[in-house]
Amino acid sequence: MNDYDPRIVALYDADNPDGPDHDYYRSRADQIGARRIIDVGCGTGILTVTFAGKDRGVLGLDPSTAMLEYARVRPGAERVQWIEGDCRVLNHRSFDYAVMSGNVAQHIPDPLWQQTLEDLRRNLAIDSLLCFESRNPLRRAWETWAKEEPTTRMTPFGLQTEWCQTRELGDGKVLLESFARFEDSGEIVQDDVVLVFRTDQQITSQLEAAGFVVEHIWGTWDRTPFDGSQAVMIFEARAR
Repeated sequence: MNDYDPRIVALYDADNPDGPDHDYYRSRADQIGARRIIDVGCGTGILTVTFAGKDRGVLGLDPSTAMLEYARVRPGAERVQWIEGDCRVLNHRSFDYAVMSGNVAQHIPDPLWQQTLEDLRRNLAIDSLLCFESRNPLRRAWETWAKEEPTTRMTPFGLQTEWCQTRELGDGKVLLESFARFEDSGEIVQDDVVLVFRTDQQITSQLEAAGFVVEHIWGTWDRTPFDGSQAVMIFEARAR
């Protein structure tokens, strides 16, 4: 993978702050009494470090060297085990709680997505819980992103102007091209990612094929059942 520009990584937490999504993932960990947690696609570790506590082991997994370099020096990082890679590097660890926050699921293409679910299942104890969210494709969020006007803000790296454009690739895939122009130098940093928008039925079938039972699909972070109209789908799946 092409890694992230360190300046973009340094701004990630401010752009994606702690909020109700993180509250949800932490509350579920507490409610099930999780003792061995894996955060898949942990990024900068902003959520990951908050899982750590007495008698609780936490592993942060991410394929990005730049993201993990940032995560490893953040406050509380010493309480987490950090591993670079994806779920294929796991070796039958007995986790009892797994999370994928920040729409990580949409960044994993097929067939690697199915392989990821199967790898996770092999590394989860029976009755362990997997929680993650994905955007509802019926809301077509990418159309809104493409219509947004460029924005300029002051950052530790000077004025920065940001904008994006999107293109549908078919089969639920959308190319998101994000641009950041650092005004002092005129340098433009471009980040391209293909996001996969899967339906709730698709994800349910994939989870079942990997050895999970879907217990809930929520449409809000306060656990309102998903009815097809909400922007997000939050899955809770139990390892069979």
